[in-house]
This record gives sequence, structure tokens and C-alpha cells, in this order.
Amino acid sequence: MEASSFWDKWVEEAVLKLESLKLLRSLRPIYLSNEQQEVANVGISSEEEYEVFDEVQPWDRSSVLVSISESTYHKWLLEIPSSGDEIVPREGLADDKFGTCQQQFKRLILFSGNDYLGLSSHPAVRKAAAKAAQDYGMGPRGSALICGYTYHHRLLESSLASLKKKEDCLLCPTGFSANMALMVALGNIASLLAAGNEPLKDEKIAIFSDELNHASIIDGIRLAERQRSVEFFVYKHCDMSHLSALLSSCKMKKKVVVTDSLFSMDGDFAPMVELVELRKKHNLLLVIDDAHGTFICGKSGGGVSEEFDCERDVDICVGTLSKAAGCQGGFIACSKRWKQLIQSRGRSFIFSTATPVPIAAAAHAAVVVAKREMWRRRALWNRVQDFRSLTGIPISSPIISLIVGSEEKALKASRQLLKSGFHVTAIRPPTVPPNSCRLRIALSAAHTTDDLKKLTSALSSYINFQDLDRDSLNIYSKL
Repeated sequence: MEASSFWDKWVEEAVLKLESLKLLRSLRPIYLSNEQQEVANVGISSEEEYEVFDEVQPWDRSSVLVSISESTYHKWLLEIPSSGDEIVPREGLADDKFGTCQQQFKRLILFSGNDYLGLSSHPAVRKAAAKAAQDYGMGPRGSALICGYTYHHRLLESSLASLKKKEDCLLCPTGFSANMALMVALGNIASLLAAGNEPLKDEKIAIFSDELNHASIIDGIRLAERQRSVEFFVYKHCDMSHLSALLSSCKMKKKVVVTDSLFSMDGDFAPMVELVELRKKHNLLLVIDDAHGTFICGKSGGGVSEEFDCERDVDICVGTLSKAAGCQGGFIACSKRWKQLIQSRGRSFIFSTATPVPIAAAAHAAVVVAKREMWRRRALWNRVQDFRSLTGIPISSPIISLIVGSEEKALKASRQLLKSGFHVTAIRPPTVPPNSCRLRIALSAAHTTDDLKKLTSALSSYINFQDLDRDSLNIYSKL
């Protein structure tokens, strides 16, 4: 029996148990004012209604060009903490109105965001948000299980399910809440199917997690652990021998492996081929967090599983709309049964207000544009090649992690880049372990080759590209 068959059976049993306990929750789709007539007249939104382009446009640059005030600039250089109030003129703080600003500003090229395709400034995304806001305001302010779920939310879920080649999809307020909801729902399977009041060890869920997984996965597992429904195993980063040994020694039946698909701090890919082999060997549930891979990997932007041709072997795919989609929100692409379970037991979904309608409309436009404007993915990967050619660093993704060591060195490097006109932040503990502080550089389709030349020229002033540990991307600093 295949892994999916085992898990389909367990999820089916868990959903039936919830139904028998009258705890199964369902979405309550509603039409907004005038929306019903609009849908009846127009039908399901057509992808053709969104304007798309064949090449980079002037407005794309606004996603990577930012300005900071001189006061903020000097505070950053001196490492003076900021409460953020210097961005508002003093006369504006007094009466809640913005006054005439006399400040000087410094223009920066942004290399620390996650808007990989530059879609946050796309006209189709802007227009979709503006039209929805004009027509419906923010939409009902309630959870999706009460009054917050509309035609726009369903349209977005359907487009994401199609993108991920899954039966259905559950939209969540954030990517963080999506992972939290899924991990807690996983633990609930053990509780619902337990013979007694509390699951015995062999009735619990065994969750195997990469040591560098995102904080939302870790926090979700910890919460499920506190409910005494899961056993938590951590395997060395992308080490399939270690994971295989842990799986082989585990006698529990219900096994789950969860991993980032593209790691947010190191910029490396999970070994998808090996993970699929382990899935088949151990009848496990394979879950990926494709937050950084969705829309940038695969021919149609389907993500890392499409890139590695293993979409059918990934059981559940978590993603976000706040990175390459340039919007906000998270999602879980899965089967209809899994969706029923998660929306009934995932507390971070249940007790959160639904995504505002304009955001859902904008995100749907972003999904369509990301699929159709394939040149954006090519442009992004061209920038990856540019960085490789200019530095000799064998990066594998748009996420570049230059480990400089101490916190002091990382901060000094970030300040030097600021002086050169680049927004690149130092990543420090607790985000990364001590003595692995780094510069995290994120590339975008809106960057140009000239941007990369200027950035690498500035970097070369205080980083020796030649003295590079090519296995770990540790950089020896000149600072």
C-alpha cells in the first residue's frame, strides 16, 4: 500500500470522527454587495482580463528602489535603535496629518526583500486591489468560518490548487499561520484516532524536520508536542543518510517529513529526489514549505516540486503570497479531506480574521501574471547567473547567504553597503546561530545586470571572493 493510501485512510477516519463529535467546521461563502450580479453576468474571472507584458517596464523598478531619510541613514550607520517615528514629520505627529517634509533623502537599491518577480508594483496587481477596494471596501471582517470567505477567496484558492496540481487549497492570513495550522492539525489526527483519552506512543505522529526549517514549522510542531500528540525528530540539514537512519529506527506508523523546499537563509534546495525515494520506502507523508520556491521555480511557476518533477509525490504544499507574488497571505495546497481537517482543527486559521478582499483580488491577479509573464522567471535566473559570473560564487538560487562570522563584522559590512547605496541587512542571532552572522542578498527580476555589477564591486571592497569555502559559502572578510 502506498504512503498516500495510508494517510488518506487516517485523514478520512479523523474527519469522520470530527463529524460524529459535531466538530467538523465548514467555510461559509458569501457574496458581497453587487458581487452576485457581477459573477452572474461575467462568470468566473478570466485570465485574459489582466494586462500582461513581454519585458521589464519602468514601474518594475519601484519594487527595488527605496529611499530613507538622512536621520534614518545616520541612525543606521551608528546602530542607534529606531522606533520608526522619524519617517513622519514632527508637525504630522502632533495632529495626525502629514506636514511639509524638509528632510533630505538617500536613494537605495533594495537587495533584502523577497519580491523576487517584482510583482508588488505590477499594474494588474494594483488595479485588482484598487477595484476590489472601491467596489467592496475591505470586505467582511470575520474569520473564514463565520463571514470572511467570499468569491474572491475561493477564486484565489482554486488558482493556487491548479498551480500546485492539488485537489484543493486553504487560504490562510499568513504563511506563518498556515504552517502553524497544518502542524497542529497533524497532531490532532493522533488525538482523534487514539483508543483512549490520550494517544499512546505508537499512536502519535512522528514528525521529522530539517534542522534549518522555518520558525513557523518549528513553532507549529512545538505546539503539537505540548498537546502530547506528536514525537519530534530533527535531522541534519539536507542530510538524507541521517534522515533515513532516523526513519528506519522509528517504530511509529504515522510518519511525516516536513522541509523547506528552498531554504530562506542559506538559499539551497531540499534534496527532493531523495525525499521522494524515502517517502515511498517508509510510507511517509511528505510536506514542503514552498514559500521561497513558488512562482520562481518550474516552467509555470509551480515551485520546487514542479522544478524537480515530483508534484504528485508531495502530499501537502504550504506557500505564501508575500514573497514572489508581491502580496500578502499564506496557503495550504492539499486534498479536500485535508482541507476539512485543517479548517476544523488548525487554530491559527480558525481564530484569524480572513484576508481582506482587495488583498485576495490582488493575489489572484499576481498568480495569473506570474504564470503568463514567464520572462520574469528567466530574468530572475539571469541575475543569479550574473552574480555567479561576477563573483565566482556557486550560488544555486536568488537567495545569497554570505557568512562573515561575528555580529560585528556583519553589521560593519551592512553599513559599508549602505554607504555605497545598497539596502542589505545583517542577519544575526536568533535568526541564525552565533558566529554564522551573514549578509543575506535577495535578487529580483527587477534588478539589472548593472545593479549586480555595482553591488559586487562594493562587496569586493571588503569581501575576498577568492577565499571562499565553496561548500558552506563562508566568506573571509577584509574588515
